[in-house]
Amino acid sequence: MVNAMKWITGGAEAVLGLPIIGASIIIGNLWAPLGFMAVLHIITLLLALNAGRSIAGSVLGIVTSIIGWIPIVGMIMHWITAVVLIMDAFRRD
Repeated sequence: MVNAMKWITGGAEAVLGLPIIGASIIIGNLWAPLGFMAVLHIITLLLALNAGRSIAGSVLGIVTSIIGWIPIVGMIMHWITAVVLIMDAFRRD
């Protein structure tokens, strides 16, 4: 379950990090996707803690959800978070 959530949140972060598409999704939905992603990252964090897995990607995702409204910074944070989560999903530590 943890791996699936890391793939889902990593993929969603990658989409939100796309310059025009991600911004359109976030702004078009009045920044609600950032709140939704924060909830998904918290769920992933709790699952990872329970399974003894790495929580770095989920913590970074929560931070990204908080500061994701800042135009360029948010986009870069979405990229970084996507990479960390997908690497975590591959690693299966």
